[in-house]
Amino acid sequence: MLSGTRRPAWAVVLLGLALYAAVSARGDEPEKKAKMIYYSGKVQGVGFRAAAADIAKDYPVTGWVKNLPDGRVQLLVEGPENAVDKFLKAVRTRWKDNIEKEKTEEQTVSGKFKSFDVVK
Repeated sequence: MLSGTRRPAWAVVLLGLALYAAVSARGDEPEKKAKMIYYSGKVQGVGFRAAAADIAKDYPVTGWVKNLPDGRVQLLVEGPENAVDKFLKAVRTRWKDNIEKEKTEEQTVSGKFKSFDVVK
């Protein structure tokens, strides 16, 4: 660029949009996923929900966990694919002696959660 010449504002905006498109196309943003998990076993009355919420603090995930009337615990988690997998593995590891059955359903990422919460 020559000394003393400036790009018009519209050119700066277009350049910014082009850079954003290039970064998005490269896939720098991690792939996100969502999963709904149903845990059965001795999972209520043992601190499962609070522990799951505490574990979630170590991962960039959002969602919720709640008790179901039939004795199961339901958990919805969203986030980067790798973080969701690691979070669920940590929950499994922490509660391996209590979980008898685990049912997983893939979900559509909603992006509406800002944190991971215990639902009452």
